[in-house]
Amino acid sequence: MHRDTRPSPPGAERADETPVRIGVLVPLTRPGWVEAGRHLLAGLELGVRDVNGSGGIAGRPIELLVRDTAADPEKAAAAVDELAALGVAAVAGEYHSVVARAAATRADALGLPFLCSSAVLDELTEQPTEWVARLAPPQSRGWRIYADFLLGAGHRRIAVAAQRSVYWAAGTRILRDHLTPRGGTVTELDMSALTPAALCDALADQRATALLLLVGVPDPAMPIVTSVRRDPRLTEVLMGAPAGQPEFAPWAASLGDDGVGIPFLRYLPERLTPLGERVATGLRERLDEAPSFVAFEGYDTVAVLADVLRAHGADRARIAAAWPGVAVDGTRGRIEFARAPGISVLQWAGAPVQVVDRDPAEPERFRILHAG
Repeated sequence: MHRDTRPSPPGAERADETPVRIGVLVPLTRPGWVEAGRHLLAGLELGVRDVNGSGGIAGRPIELLVRDTAADPEKAAAAVDELAALGVAAVAGEYHSVVARAAATRADALGLPFLCSSAVLDELTEQPTEWVARLAPPQSRGWRIYADFLLGAGHRRIAVAAQRSVYWAAGTRILRDHLTPRGGTVTELDMSALTPAALCDALADQRATALLLLVGVPDPAMPIVTSVRRDPRLTEVLMGAPAGQPEFAPWAASLGDDGVGIPFLRYLPERLTPLGERVATGLRERLDEAPSFVAFEGYDTVAVLADVLRAHGADRARIAAAWPGVAVDGTRGRIEFARAPGISVLQWAGAPVQVVDRDPAEPERFRILHAG
């Protein structure tokens, strides 16, 4: 039998065009913070659209395999197992810290790279790991900056309305450790035992000058805000929400004037990079509203992963080994990962941190009150 040994014509052998799969963890149903999940996913999807539109990863498109965590750590860990079995090159995303910790722990055990977009709990894994990197600033840094804001505004008697969780407990500890040596006091009020009305009585008795909402939304955060605003004994009490509850549009839509003037942490610079300005336009079109910092975290996640994948391919071990060498111009600044004291994962040390609130005169506008 004659065998044709002539060379194939140009283009007959096509490059590998199979997608590079990335697993995505986001809260898309309750009790997850659905609005945060929606913004995070919008940023991730816009990032993928831009990467694929510019040629993908050596001609291979990125494909996102999205899994809803619904703020459930067990569901997140199971999703990591599933995504690993499906052959993803890495996992990305998540907003809730306790959920991200479960995902990071499982990814570390499996040898699966995880780029955490938005969760801040310092110890995402019990032991230091090479497999996990994070874009959001650690809770200890952000919440100390928030405590400095309180001190600068003259607040020394601080009350926290807290629910039981590792995240809220860590936040309370950070605040107390930072404020106490500087003459402040932090009193914890357990919202599993108090109604909003009883909370108001406790605030009046203790003469607290600031109340921090370390609770979920919409309940009990919004009923607490309404009760405090309606109590004539508490007109001078500053309400704050370091975890960022007032960031999203449903807060303003539900609370109206009651929801303004409540300072919270936001991870944006005073000015976005030129890339950030362009991305902001795309995010606004995709979301049909102003993008939150969480949406920019999502976009930056894809920017980092695309840079690593282009340089090192889709091999999991090579991706994880590349975290310390990352140097990517993101929407909010230049992203580089390093080890930080007390932080178990590779960390973007330069993540911007602001304390902002909704302007009482213009609730759709955010005022920058403090930066660190």
